[in-house]
Amino acid sequence: MNMTFEKIVNADFIGKAENPVSMEDIFASACTEKLAPASHDAEKTLLFAVDVQRDFMDGGALGVAGSCADVSRLTHFIYDNITQITSVAATLDTHSLQQIFHACWWRDGQGGVPKPYTIITRADLDSGKWRPVFEPEASAEYLEHLESSGQKKLCIWPYHCLEGTSGCALENQFSNMVHFFSLARNSKLRKIIKGTIPATEFYGAFRPEYSPADIFTNKELLDEIADYGKIIVAGEAMDYCVYETVKQMLEGLNGRENLPKVFILSDCMSSIQTRETAEALYTGLAKKYKIQIVKSTEKFL
Repeated sequence: MNMTFEKIVNADFIGKAENPVSMEDIFASACTEKLAPASHDAEKTLLFAVDVQRDFMDGGALGVAGSCADVSRLTHFIYDNITQITSVAATLDTHSLQQIFHACWWRDGQGGVPKPYTIITRADLDSGKWRPVFEPEASAEYLEHLESSGQKKLCIWPYHCLEGTSGCALENQFSNMVHFFSLARNSKLRKIIKGTIPATEFYGAFRPEYSPADIFTNKELLDEIADYGKIIVAGEAMDYCVYETVKQMLEGLNGRENLPKVFILSDCMSSIQTRETAEALYTGLAKKYKIQIVKSTEKFL
């Protein structure tokens, strides 16, 4: 390519609000690259990037330690494999203030709100320790479902990825790279909004943690990705949104013919819990679904 990596990504500004790289310059240069259009690829390969957003970067509203280094490796991977990647899909965790995992949803007996990372259980609701300000019936149903199904407990997260705020946007240097890719390969960048349903979490890209009658499952997205020969997954956080996205994807595709090969870029994601705990989750998926856990520097495309 004519455009060097350093002219697309300024590593010193990963995770920062300022973006010294001119998007106009990137777009102009991308349009002059003489790369084969993605539509000519003999085998279609999808890069599925989960929540590579500013609020999840080191020091962000809900920062994941190590995320800025992940973006550095991920952008290098895209640049080095630009002719092997057919499409990029990027999820965007998108919330309002009034959601069940934000403090304003809850009050204690004195009218106080919970601190970030407080765990709220159905017993807390029944005892009056915490009461929902919004959608009380749906809140009780959600807590009941989480506990009966053995899923994650309800955690009060710091306010993050609020719709329309800078923290909800793609991380700047990652944004530079995927938009450059989109123009250079004539491949539409797919942006997937998730997390807008008030009374449930929405870790995975395909369905919320709970919805009555499973009415919110994104079957259209599952049908789209089923057409790819390979799917590469990266993003934040390894043990929450990335894991749930991969798990939901594998469950949704299971049983179909000619399933895509799924690769997890383990060095392009970091975890909220311990690394060992997060890696154990993927070991379980690998045993069940035969996915491959790789590093961005390996040759697997």
